[in-house]
Amino acid sequence: MGLPKDFLEILACPETRAPVVEDGDWLVSTDAKTRRRYPVRDGIPVMLVEQSEVMSEETWREVMLRNQVP
Repeated sequence: MGLPKDFLEILACPETRAPVVEDGDWLVSTDAKTRRRYPVRDGIPVMLVEQSEVMSEETWREVMLRNQVP
């Protein structure tokens, strides 16, 4: 089901303010330098840097391709 599109549009990475894209149970920052992803637990985004994970560059690029982020 995922998060509502209008809600996703207002969310941003708390570290860089970059837009995020939904990928399964994660919100992934579109910032190529940090490559952070934030968990979505029980439908609630946990937008805390302390709760985020840094993705490998390869995995981050795959997510960006899947979500058609230039």
